Amino acid sequence: MIVQKLREIQHRFGWLPERELRELSVATETPLHRIHEVASFFPHYRLEKGPTVHVAVCRDMACHLHGAPALQQSLTRFASEIGGQEIEVTGVSCLGQCDSTPALAVNDSCFWGISASEIRSKIRSALDEKPLHQQQGDRSPLGWHIDIYDGQPRYEAIRFLVSDVEGGPSLEHRRDQVIEALKVSNLRGMGGAGFPTHLKWGSVRSQPGPEKFVVCNADESEPGTFKDRELLRRTPYLLVEGMVLAGLVSGATRGWVYVRHEYEEEIEVMEEAIKAAYAIGVCGKNILGSNLSFALEVFVSPGGYICGEETALLEAMEDRRGEPRNKPPFPTIAGLYGKPTVINNVETLCWTPGIAMKGGEWYRDGGTRGATGMRFVSISGDVNNPGVYEVPFGQTVRELVFGSAGGMLGNQKLKAIATSGPSGGFLPAVLKKASLDSPRSSAWAEKNFTPGSDTYDILDLPLDLNTLGDVDNMLGAAFIVIGSNACMVDFALNCVSFYRNESCGKCVPCRVGSQKLVDVLVEITRGKYQQPSLEVVDELARAMSLTSICGLGQIAANPMKTLMKHFPEELEEHLKHRRCPAGVCFGE
Repeated sequence: MIVQKLREIQHRFGWLPERELRELSVATETPLHRIHEVASFFPHYRLEKGPTVHVAVCRDMACHLHGAPALQQSLTRFASEIGGQEIEVTGVSCLGQCDSTPALAVNDSCFWGISASEIRSKIRSALDEKPLHQQQGDRSPLGWHIDIYDGQPRYEAIRFLVSDVEGGPSLEHRRDQVIEALKVSNLRGMGGAGFPTHLKWGSVRSQPGPEKFVVCNADESEPGTFKDRELLRRTPYLLVEGMVLAGLVSGATRGWVYVRHEYEEEIEVMEEAIKAAYAIGVCGKNILGSNLSFALEVFVSPGGYICGEETALLEAMEDRRGEPRNKPPFPTIAGLYGKPTVINNVETLCWTPGIAMKGGEWYRDGGTRGATGMRFVSISGDVNNPGVYEVPFGQTVRELVFGSAGGMLGNQKLKAIATSGPSGGFLPAVLKKASLDSPRSSAWAEKNFTPGSDTYDILDLPLDLNTLGDVDNMLGAAFIVIGSNACMVDFALNCVSFYRNESCGKCVPCRVGSQKLVDVLVEITRGKYQQPSLEVVDELARAMSLTSICGLGQIAANPMKTLMKHFPEELEEHLKHRRCPAGVCFGE
């Protein structure tokens, strides 16, 4: 794979020298322009030798809330004082360390939650060309319900599936049993799409041909999302078993864990778990003495949020630019190398061993208030205890924020929540009936608002897929809490800037539209917006939603749309009075 060869070259040199690219071209019999086409697309690759030290400060959501812009300015001044042109300080998209802000990378080694003096020490060490060792996280098991092995992997689901007891159920029957358990569980994709897992596995199983694949999407680059990081770090054996299980059920014989390159520790842990699985025979050829085989390895992403989209991920694995494909066909029919492919994210696959062994009811009945199942949520922002929590679907915002996450940081009042990172935009602390104007949300308001009241406390909102859809929002893996010190206009600008920065550029509406959204918000925060109304934003959002190939362009306007919908008074202060209540905009 050319993409992985490019990673090896960059790891050796810190960039991609032309001589190395020419040698790679000859060795792989690939035209040089094709290699440049790939290398120039992904943000992780550098085609020119840069300064001795490159410092990249995370600029997205939680880090933005907690001082990333000021930190970047401070480090820029420090770099100028001690290193001149030998130190470069820039911003970077989310590093997946949102629970320990601010995060940054020094020469591609990530650090988080450390003091300003420690950061300066790291920079000095890098300037002196001393090796940097990436910060390590806690790997100990936490007693999660998902971990049916209590930290001691026994791979019982694989053993069940490959056991061929005389007079017992056939392999096909055992496969049917797993599919049925997944169906009963109502397990859906935990990467955000929510597609039923049993349908995906069953679809690949039903496809003809001997060559099928399983890919785990562990790219996890959505701002505010870091739950898969913890599962990779603490329970990698569940992912190994989930992938082998998916392969044995669907008929696939090979799989890859596609991991974002910033997760160096998690890559190491995953490779160790795979090696251990091979050693005891639950992975590889003739699993546990059967005639069933499944090869598994790690594929390190070359970077880019867009590769979280499943078909862009496949393009990267096939040594092409990570641009989403037109669908249909879907990956279950024509995925990696045109073969039927199961693609699930880390959490989805980690739930499957427990469901296979304990039955679908074990997972399904973990929900509350009529919702089914459990999930992992990454909560960050203005809370006392940011982190990853295993919670039931159907729990309320109050239970998550003031229970699991320990309440608001610094005695702030709750101002807003983002229940799916930037993807869904924002919901206010108090929902107003007038803002719920779609047929679906209006029906929900009539049912849930107290008679005679025009407001609803967001803390009472149950967090499940249906309810969030009822209020014209979405439930994802990221949950960002925004306190009263924040400016929603500034925060919306931060979110749409992320989508502008991460757009692959393939779709003209997304490429141009995301920049236009940034331009509008920049003008508003600088007191220069001259448009008579913001109707142009609604038109732009609609065009992007209808014409963009993938989800990025379809939801990129949501932060701006929900700002207009739920925070009109704050927007009005900026537009009419050129005043920022939080003192963030207009140079205040």
